[in-house]
Amino acid sequence: MKYYLEAFKKYAVFTGRADRKQYWYFVLFDALMSYALAFVDVGISLVLGIGLENGFTILRPLYFLVSLIPGIAVGVRRMHDVNKSGWYLLIPVYNFILACTDGTPGKNDYGDDPKERVAENKPQDPEAQWNCPDCNGTNHNTTFVCSHCGYKLQ
Repeated sequence: MKYYLEAFKKYAVFTGRADRKQYWYFVLFDALMSYALAFVDVGISLVLGIGLENGFTILRPLYFLVSLIPGIAVGVRRMHDVNKSGWYLLIPVYNFILACTDGTPGKNDYGDDPKERVAENKPQDPEAQWNCPDCNGTNHNTTFVCSHCGYKLQ
């Protein structure tokens, strides 16, 4: 759900990158919300006795208008993650293949890798250990990547 809300926080941000997890969670919750609103729309139409024969609904079209720009923006950022222009969203089958492909590791033409999580507080003592802020796993100071989850230090 946090990725869904994050897409709405970045309402019209067409720069940067979005990894597969961010994109597909947005798609999942967007579809669930759309189906839930369709269900509510049918209930409202039955209770009020209007519009059901014409297929008139109000909530789903409003939700579509609200979620259209964030959906396009997260799709563009997803294309950027695989180092492609956002215009690749217009190519029907190829954009699906790109959306399923893992992003370019490291920095690419569109920004830093969204999977690279960086810690600000690496211990200075070589004998010290540090706890990963992501998974709380214990690591030696000589390592720069968490041996449990892959969290990267600066």
